Amino acid sequence: MFRFLASSFSNDLAIDLGTASTLVYARHKGIVCSEPSVVAVASDPKGHGERVLAVGSEAKAMLGRTPGSIRAIRPIQDGVIADFEVTEAMLRYFIHKAHNRSTLVRPRIVICVPPSITSVEKRAVRESALSAGAREVFLMEEPMAAAIGAGLDVTAPTGNMIVDVGGGTTDVAVISLSGIVTSSSIRVGGDKMDEAIIQYVRRKYNVLIGERTAEDVKIHVGTASPHGRTGTMEIKGRDLVAGIPKTVMATSDEIHEALVEPISSIVESVHMTLERTPPELAADIVDRGIVLVGGGSLLRDLDVVLRERTGLPIIRGDDPFTAVCYGAGKALDDLDLLKQVSFE
Repeated sequence: MFRFLASSFSNDLAIDLGTASTLVYARHKGIVCSEPSVVAVASDPKGHGERVLAVGSEAKAMLGRTPGSIRAIRPIQDGVIADFEVTEAMLRYFIHKAHNRSTLVRPRIVICVPPSITSVEKRAVRESALSAGAREVFLMEEPMAAAIGAGLDVTAPTGNMIVDVGGGTTDVAVISLSGIVTSSSIRVGGDKMDEAIIQYVRRKYNVLIGERTAEDVKIHVGTASPHGRTGTMEIKGRDLVAGIPKTVMATSDEIHEALVEPISSIVESVHMTLERTPPELAADIVDRGIVLVGGGSLLRDLDVVLRERTGLPIIRGDDPFTAVCYGAGKALDDLDLLKQVSFE
């Protein structure tokens, strides 16, 4: 009886705790929060540790621009918690922002995690959420949430293949009967693409650029295909020889060259998962194709490259960036489905 009343009066939440961005879905409201997974902390001058200055968009604006007493950090690295205390502070911020203390009952929370997560990492995520104010915590694998968010029937006895290219990881999974049949997770995603662009510009032009600049370059002129639409963009950074600010022009062809390695890793991960897929489910994938989701999948022509390399139909999700969070939210609205697809 208490659980029924609690679920009636609390604003339950689904959280896609990503390396690059955190999205929050509130039950019956949809996605209510979408901000970068960045926290700015300041060291206490009295030596009492650190205090949180800003979270989300405000903290991301500080990346690469902070004095020595302030650090802008990403507490989620490669899809897992790297800093327990800062992650807890970040979760508390997002829960309070979405929940807004509009009810007295603490929320039930679904958190999306990579399929390769260890039991220690599961416990860290669960404890962080409970400490941040959750009443009950369900963990759900990101590919499963992404498949539900993309509109696939995960409970049917047919094979669905999902490729979720996130900020820190790329998760590839084949789903059937509410479970993941085979999967692979690699620590390559949007962040590795940004790093590849930084290294390329440094190597070719002797210019050092920051993470935010590299991300802008990837969004505006980045392409996965050598035959894609070309464009140019001014890149501003610091000349490593003269030590002064410098501007160079980069083309789509150059950025494609920089991204060859991370894109090849993603394609290889898809091939590995296909090789381990049972033949009956592989036959379903030939008919149904591969669904591509995640913020990293928005890279221009990534679907074209995957289609060329696998020979299979590639369907990009309607809203790749929010698919994981939206899928977890759908499961939150259907408790029977949530119990089937979540794990302890």
